[in-house]
Amino acid sequence: MTKAFLAVVLLLSACLATPARAQDAPAPFDGDLQRLAEILGALHYLRGICNANEGTKWRNEMQALIDAETPSGDRRARMIAGFNRGYNGFQQTYRTCTPAATVAIRRYIEEGSKISRDLTARYAN
Repeated sequence: MTKAFLAVVLLLSACLATPARAQDAPAPFDGDLQRLAEILGALHYLRGICNANEGTKWRNEMQALIDAETPSGDRRARMIAGFNRGYNGFQQTYRTCTPAATVAIRRYIEEGSKISRDLTARYAN
């Protein structure tokens, strides 16, 4: 499941790569990107405490998404804030891997995959 999510995120990153917009106006898919950023932040924390031995994999995926989308100003700040919100939210709740953390990981991978598929289907050329 993780490999499929990673592939979808990479595909989404490539498909959403667009030239910088005038005055960095919000894109119609910004809400979905912010949610995806939050999911990546949550996975970065949760997979770490659950000994997935992935290192900075999820942070790197977030960086790849930012690099592909090339947001600036408020858009960039909102994406980064989403990642941090996802990370910090679980950091405050979980100190060790629990069955609930494992369920959260599975659900976030499913939700992130769905968001990626939907965005790709809607906005990819």
